[in-house]
Amino acid sequence: MTDETALNDDLPILTDLDLADDPDAPASLRRGAAVIRSYWHNAPIGPGVYRMLAADGELLYVGKAKSVRKRIASYMRTNGHVSRIARMISLTATMVFVSTATETEALLLEANYIKQLKPRFNVLLRDDKSFPYILLAASDKAVQLTKHRGARTIKGDYFGPFASVWAVNRTLNALQRAFLLRSCNDSYYENRTRPCLLHQIKRCSGPCTGEITPQQYDGLVQDAKAFLSGKSQAVRAHLAADMTQAAETLEFERAARLRDRIAALSAIQGAQGINPRSVEEADVFAIVEEAGQFCIEVFFFRTFQNWGNCAYFPRADKSLSLGEVLDAFLAQFYADKPAPALILLSHDIENVGLLGEALSLWAERKVEIAVPKRGEKKELVDHAAQNAREALGRKLADTASQARLLEAVGQVFGMDHPPRRVEIYDNSHISGTNAVGAMVVAGDAGFMKTHYRTFNIRSEDVTPGDDFGMMREVLTRRFSRLQREASPPKPQPDEPPQFGEMESDDSPAETAFPAWPDLILIDGGRGQFETTRAVLAELNIDNVTIASIAKGLDRDLGRETFFLEGREPFRLSPRDPALYFIQRLRDEAHRFAIGTHRARRKKDFIKSPLDEIAGIGPARKRALLHAFGTVKAISRAALSDLEKVSGVNAAMAKLVFDFFQKGS
Repeated sequence: MTDETALNDDLPILTDLDLADDPDAPASLRRGAAVIRSYWHNAPIGPGVYRMLAADGELLYVGKAKSVRKRIASYMRTNGHVSRIARMISLTATMVFVSTATETEALLLEANYIKQLKPRFNVLLRDDKSFPYILLAASDKAVQLTKHRGARTIKGDYFGPFASVWAVNRTLNALQRAFLLRSCNDSYYENRTRPCLLHQIKRCSGPCTGEITPQQYDGLVQDAKAFLSGKSQAVRAHLAADMTQAAETLEFERAARLRDRIAALSAIQGAQGINPRSVEEADVFAIVEEAGQFCIEVFFFRTFQNWGNCAYFPRADKSLSLGEVLDAFLAQFYADKPAPALILLSHDIENVGLLGEALSLWAERKVEIAVPKRGEKKELVDHAAQNAREALGRKLADTASQARLLEAVGQVFGMDHPPRRVEIYDNSHISGTNAVGAMVVAGDAGFMKTHYRTFNIRSEDVTPGDDFGMMREVLTRRFSRLQREASPPKPQPDEPPQFGEMESDDSPAETAFPAWPDLILIDGGRGQFETTRAVLAELNIDNVTIASIAKGLDRDLGRETFFLEGREPFRLSPRDPALYFIQRLRDEAHRFAIGTHRARRKKDFIKSPLDEIAGIGPARKRALLHAFGTVKAISRAALSDLEKVSGVNAAMAKLVFDFFQKGS
């Protein structure tokens, strides 16, 4: 008898709720277990991924298993579950299965589903951004030294990852001084007739105008690759020998330039912090937990150098162990990143072999995962754990402070509970041009930048400069879409949480950041307030508090006037902490709106009339500008002259000629 046959014998299909394991179990739990039983017969026997969904289609959980049928059988009983699993079973209305060839493929698919769909009951990697790399981009002209983020589709050599943009920018500046490699784009490089400012300040060797021979430039590229590959001592020794030789032959200017390059290399190494002696390439992960919150600190070591660290605060149920959270985190972390040869962990994880196999398959080389017990590797993990504890301590302190401020804001605006999500709106334009609306979001964790949104004002009914019309369009688009995508907030209980009290429910559903705001804050006076109230009334939204903040006389801070439904306009004490906090919220919305507006305006400034001609791409645009110099010269060119441009055929030349003739 096979294991699957035995499982069928042990777990017959039960459709009557009275036949559930525990008759005293809640009806919702017995109902959910019965739903899972109904799907059990059709579940894959082999490896795969399963998804559990609620009645309204919300994704509750994504899991993987070597045998999906065996795994979901554990959800068919109604006793012995921790509260998190019991709630998940109670909410399950349907299930979806995907079979895979191997358990490794199931692990990778599960990680992708979790990252994309963000199920309520899974461990979620929050604030996951791609890390910047240093790229030596291959080119027919001269290798380019640049910063790169995102998919690695450009041909060249990648070095990283770096933990922050600040770290990679600092390193790039030092590398420019040390190796004099070009950082300009190909279009700028091809159109130079004399060296640029970077050559004058000794940050580029000037290959664009022949200030250095291709052979000499290739030598600089090889030195840069060697340094970034960990051969820093050999590169420094080579430069020191050249400096000594230059000094002996009385080439003091060349010796001084080599001295400055050596100093730049020393600056890079001096800023690396802890540099391991025996670990050439590794990612170090350490996890800590306090007050039901988790922190995972990641250190990146490449070429025996510390290239920075980053703290993550994954969303996970506090009933999970540190190893379980770290296990789920790692699969998501490497879903879109290349893994190093060695991964060091602070805790053992269940899927260590499976994860190592999956990462090795992905990286096309062996990836080792280890939990060191002694030596320098253990010291690196301990150092990461110490940083994780400190980061979590700061996070908890900030969260507590933020929670107190939100509580104060709730009291100021007469709310019966502290707001969990605050949305702040502002508009920005110049005489109606490049008009944008901006939405900034704040919560217990501070400003939630992944929830920020911008709105390009596009309605033809809005008169340029009409702030009320722009606000109406922004709010209508925002809340109409929210009504389609998210269930409206549930009515507050008869006895809502009192100020100063925290909700004790540890459900991920309760701790997840809500989609609907509790408070809408508008930068403006009574007109903006009435516009907002009218929009929400048209959409039948009546359980969100609305407030607007008007700048004081002469725009003085501390003299703002607040508008709130059911109250006369009022002010707060200039020293009220709640006023300072509201000012911060308002100023962040203003900053975000202004930044978006300036970006649009800058894009319009650099926009060329050639962009409006169908068929004129970057290559033909570059060819035309190279031939005539300016757009104005192109507009005055004869048809016969346009046809002579390389890459522009007769039909395309006629399009360009007709375009400018119509506009003249």
